[in-house]
Amino acid sequence: MSLPAILQDRLSLPVVCSPLFIISNPDLVIAQCKAGVVGSFPALNARPGPVLNDWLDRITTELAEHDAKHPDRPAAPFAVNQIVHKSNDRLDHDLELCVRYKVPIVITSLGARTEVNDAVHSYGGIVLHDIINNTFARKAIEKGADGLIAVATGAGGHAGVLSPFALLHEIREWFDGPLLLSGAIASGDGILAALAAGADLAYVGSAFIAAEEANAQAAYKQMIVDSNASDIVYSNLFTGVHGNYLRQSIVNAGLDPAALPESDPSKMNFGSGSVKAWKDIWGAGQGVGAIKRVVPAADLVRRFAEEYALARRRLGLAPQTAHTSGARAADLA
Repeated sequence: MSLPAILQDRLSLPVVCSPLFIISNPDLVIAQCKAGVVGSFPALNARPGPVLNDWLDRITTELAEHDAKHPDRPAAPFAVNQIVHKSNDRLDHDLELCVRYKVPIVITSLGARTEVNDAVHSYGGIVLHDIINNTFARKAIEKGADGLIAVATGAGGHAGVLSPFALLHEIREWFDGPLLLSGAIASGDGILAALAAGADLAYVGSAFIAAEEANAQAAYKQMIVDSNASDIVYSNLFTGVHGNYLRQSIVNAGLDPAALPESDPSKMNFGSGSVKAWKDIWGAGQGVGAIKRVVPAADLVRRFAEEYALARRRLGLAPQTAHTSGARAADLA
């Protein structure tokens, strides 16, 4: 299959950077896109609501200026994440701004709504919906999503519990559209493995928490560098939805990671006035062991590219300089 036109000839690596709550900001998104990977941010990171207009204006302006100066290596498109859960009282406002600025890619989470997809399609944008199982995947496509983000076990944020191999296989039995894989991908080897397993693009998040441009406390970035997979705790206490968090941040909050109570999922609240009682509980995926230092986002992408090229050579695959088709690794030998 081919990637949507929005992604054709625009990627230096088959990577979409996931929207990181609080952490993803215009500095990070612009750096990611200029490095040739899709940068993204949650609309709710722009607070209060009117700030979203400022962010979208800056991102679109700076990326257009980059493209004008570098027609031989245009920036990758960017994406905005919309929480579709009913508690998000900003959704209509934020979606209207996405339409106004013709945001190329909208990532939807925690619900699938036809009217959201229709709004994005009205100007030629595409919708990628994140899911944790095959049932939710089918519902998302039925309601008009263009592609899927398979959030497998080990992913940062609101992760699933299924093996990436099982999840991708079940989806590929019926869906041949754009499919991304999320789950502890923090190296070029992992990016290539995602393609070999059946994905078209890798969805990378936690590695960018330690990027210099990221809006994360220095202590948070250092904890990413100091942690490994065994330091990740899976719990639904903090948002009502199960997710992965850094063990030491839970300990620092005075809690026992081995004895966390269960939360009531009905109490989920993603509204603009919601109180973030757990703001110092820091999320991360199991891939943090691959992050050894804090670096600019461009350097991280460069490291991924070097590892990716080396992995291809190790498997006897031909060199690849641009990602235009979304063809999986098995098709590229």
